Amino acid sequence: MASAASATRFSRTRFAFLVFLGVYPLVTGLLYLVFPLTEGWTLWQRTLIVVPFVVVAMVWFLIPMVQRVFRAFLNPAVRSAAG
Repeated sequence: MASAASATRFSRTRFAFLVFLGVYPLVTGLLYLVFPLTEGWTLWQRTLIVVPFVVVAMVWFLIPMVQRVFRAFLNPAVRSAAG
């Protein structure tokens, strides 16, 4: 007898891929904005400006959106061994 709700498993690989697709353009865009404004600054100073924006965007926007929009893709059904 099959259960009404099929079992799912969270895919870390898929989640990492989707987060990468969101973080890469975010970081690249921020660097394009920050570098001209911080000419002559050292790398650690530029990073100190960029990282808080990336963290806030990831925690409050990017990750919740990825989990909501791609819920079915991130939680594929588990294949049962019994047939």
